[in-house]
Amino acid sequence: MDKHSIETIELEMAVLFRRLTSITTFKKIGNLDRAAYLLLHHIASREGTAGIKAISDEFQLDISTVSRQAASLESKGYITRVPDPVDGRAYSLQITETGKASLEENRQVRQEMIEQLLKGWSEEEGQLFGELLRKFNATFLGEG
Repeated sequence: MDKHSIETIELEMAVLFRRLTSITTFKKIGNLDRAAYLLLHHIASREGTAGIKAISDEFQLDISTVSRQAASLESKGYITRVPDPVDGRAYSLQITETGKASLEENRQVRQEMIEQLLKGWSEEEGQLFGELLRKFNATFLGEG
């Protein structure tokens, strides 16, 4: 990739992060912050349960960070801890009905916002943008 492309991507990523931070800070999107939304989404997409270690690996976060986020979600009734039947010290996180409802509500609000932002884009542009974002995110895990 040429230097101009890298410069453009670097600048546009910085602008994107700034705007996303601004939107989530000054215009509340649903009732879940980004970390809570991603954690609930991850658990829900794994048949409704996931272990702390698997989550920390997926998001490349320290286990203590994920544990704090999980404790916050548990206190709100969005997830529960399910003991591991083999290892009594270990547990999985399971999304509750309240958590599913909150996740769906937040997903809908976020998707409506994105739909509004991209309303002038063609279907092909939207598909390509989504595919490229997925590919870019996968590179962080060495998959891209």
